[in-house]
Amino acid sequence: MNTRPLVALIIGVLLPPLLFSSPISAEAVSEIDKLRNEIEARNDRLAQIEAEIAKYNSELTEVGAEKKTLQSAINQLELERKKVNAEISKTENQITSTDLEINKLILEISRTQKDIDNTQAGIGSMIRSEYKAGDESLIELLLSHEKLSEFWSTFEAHENIRDTLATKVSELSSFRVLLEEKRDENESKRNRLSSLKNQYSDQNQVLTNNKKEQAELLEITKSEERNYQQLLASQEQAREQVLKELRDFESKLQFILDPNTIPSPGTQVFSWPLANVIITQYFGGTEFAARNASVYGGRAYHPGVDFGAPRGTAIMAPLTGTVRATGNTDAVPGCYSWGKWTLIDHANGLTTLYAHQDVIAVSPGQKVSTGEVIGYVGNTGYSTGPHLHFTVYAKDGVNVRKFNEIKTVTSCGPASTPVAAIEAYIDPMLYLPK
Repeated sequence: MNTRPLVALIIGVLLPPLLFSSPISAEAVSEIDKLRNEIEARNDRLAQIEAEIAKYNSELTEVGAEKKTLQSAINQLELERKKVNAEISKTENQITSTDLEINKLILEISRTQKDIDNTQAGIGSMIRSEYKAGDESLIELLLSHEKLSEFWSTFEAHENIRDTLATKVSELSSFRVLLEEKRDENESKRNRLSSLKNQYSDQNQVLTNNKKEQAELLEITKSEERNYQQLLASQEQAREQVLKELRDFESKLQFILDPNTIPSPGTQVFSWPLANVIITQYFGGTEFAARNASVYGGRAYHPGVDFGAPRGTAIMAPLTGTVRATGNTDAVPGCYSWGKWTLIDHANGLTTLYAHQDVIAVSPGQKVSTGEVIGYVGNTGYSTGPHLHFTVYAKDGVNVRKFNEIKTVTSCGPASTPVAAIEAYIDPMLYLPK
């Protein structure tokens, strides 16, 4: 019997899978390389922008340390505008870079899918050839050959097909894992792109607020230093009145804190709400509070922690939670209090407040995750400079009330504010990283 046709048939089925290596078209390789180069160029530009932002931050620190004058206030607003413009440019570059990364991933996903399709086709071809050869037993295969060498050639061809089949099945599994990883990465990049677009919109709002504040400041003061100092004095007086009535009201509230309803002191349950942490005032009877008791309604007690940061700095949720309420005391003329604030409830029995924001990026009822941007640092309300005021309450001890429910406050009644008994205030440092 002439077995050459049989051997040729088996080798003909075997060789294509062995030689097949899922070649990528030159066009696809070129496009992926092009996108990779563009992404690297964007990253280089981002490094330059980061250096610009660091420079503005340094200059803002210097201006913020100067005596409060009309000119220093104008200088600070102008520096803030340059810094926010740099932040916007950074976000624009991040959006473009992320878009390029998504396009690169789409090409890589398409390439991996082709690898899977081609590998599956090769596996199918080998399985069919083995199925056809499976009808012939080893003895029959031996007897059908006139020469032993021809038998061994045919037998080895079958063994090679089986080995290659195992390899291709392993490759297929690897390709499928890679495909899922690429798809997950693509989904993550798309979520980041959506977040960056929201951030871009918020940063532009910070810029709008900055320009509006400068125009209003110049209009109110008529560019006169005397008028500016009178404005500062009237704001401080209004602030004292608001806080005194609020503190008097809170001191009469009854609340017994059950320690079993909150985490044990010293347990790190929160992440830092800002990327760069500069604490300018701690909780409680600080030296500043003692020297400036009038600022806190006659009680030398600071009800939170202040973090110094430039205007427009992103504020991140330190822990997963639900936004209970937001407010803006500046919406009521003469109400010098928290400015724009956000109150978030957490599942561990604690509630957190973020005050003096420039832009609030969340809404009541919204679920937020740890690290999610919830707002941007500002100088709203009564504030001696851009910073984040961070307060921690026992959740059961804090409520949101209108000022006119507390006491008749001049020009401040309709504004809302968190209100808590003294015992419901908790030192944030007990739960922040060491």
